Amino acid sequence: MLATADALAILLDAARPIDGTETLPTLDALNRVLAADVTSPLDVPPMNTSAMDGYAVRIADLAHGSRLPVSQRIPAGHAPGPLAPGSAARIFTGATVPAGADAVVMQEQTEAAGDEVTIVHRPQTGEWITAQGADIRAGSVILPAGTRLTPQALGLAASVGCAQLEVRRRVKVAVFFTGDELTMPGEPLKPGAIYNSNRFTLRGLLEKLGCEVTDYGIVADQLDATRATLREAAQAHDLILTCGGVSVGEEDHVKPAVEAEGRLSMWQIAMKPGKPLAFGAVRRDTGGAIEGEAAETFFIGLPGNPVSSFVTFLLFVRPFVLRLAGVHAVTPRALSLRADFTQGKADRRNEFLRARVNAAGGLDLFANQSSAVLTSTVWADGLIDNPPNHAISAGETVRFIPFSELLN
Repeated sequence: MLATADALAILLDAARPIDGTETLPTLDALNRVLAADVTSPLDVPPMNTSAMDGYAVRIADLAHGSRLPVSQRIPAGHAPGPLAPGSAARIFTGATVPAGADAVVMQEQTEAAGDEVTIVHRPQTGEWITAQGADIRAGSVILPAGTRLTPQALGLAASVGCAQLEVRRRVKVAVFFTGDELTMPGEPLKPGAIYNSNRFTLRGLLEKLGCEVTDYGIVADQLDATRATLREAAQAHDLILTCGGVSVGEEDHVKPAVEAEGRLSMWQIAMKPGKPLAFGAVRRDTGGAIEGEAAETFFIGLPGNPVSSFVTFLLFVRPFVLRLAGVHAVTPRALSLRADFTQGKADRRNEFLRARVNAAGGLDLFANQSSAVLTSTVWADGLIDNPPNHAISAGETVRFIPFSELLN
């Protein structure tokens, strides 16, 4: 069986950032991926500013006494005049420091009386002054291409005056599900049928990644119907994602359908849950295609068990989609945390155990780790990445990947 890391490396090596960009208002660019560097046209702050409410002074003036007349008042957003020799300027947080001043004394270290102020603290040069360019220098790259735009990244872009941003277009993903046993919620549940939970989970995961999703629903367990859906989906999408039907049973038609319409690699991955994974591509009808357009659409087939499809999506589909979108950093950050449980039986595969952080800062394990128990994915707040052939003892340190790293 293929190691988890090796399977992921194959996927990421095949992924290439999609073509196509658009320019959006910065306010509308949340979670999109930058197509070009954002370079600051200015220093931030663009002038020396006061970091406190207080008084701007010239330190040399304090050598002759601590009581100074107040020559001007400087609120934020107002342009001050130069500081008159032998005087202080009343100044507020964020306001421009007047020319000639070399320190700000916070108001708690002064005594004001009428038009004069007594400075009871001798400041150091630059005290409570935020220097021009202390945060950002003009000409510096503040957000490189490939950055996925968080709320704070949008704020950073706005802080240098960027009203618009060039971003990559959304990754277009077609998704469908196979299995005559699948029933949609709201419909009567016939004998032998189950509700299609995977449709809701996988669509939600794709939409959370910012994909443009086309949902073909439940496709009948027929080879011709599966091939027709693949052909249609390949024409206008970057990736086709399916769930179920990639085994070798007589009613598993996805595998032969993809092989007939393109190419397919079937992997047995040394992981639990989620051993089977399919990767390949479906040919596009290139008649009339624009120059440079891909001749095929990527295909990933996930296992049908709900926890297996959830975990394999997080570990394989998520980084693959992000790489298509042009994101450079796709590896989730892991934490080293204490196991507050014992898992005495080791598995020969790389296990991904559903667990959550307890009040003591350790990890509790969900009691039933079956690949069919979807409640474990809601109860847990992350996955323990447990190496093959390793039994876990209470008190040892394990590698924990929070869902906060995997669900964004």
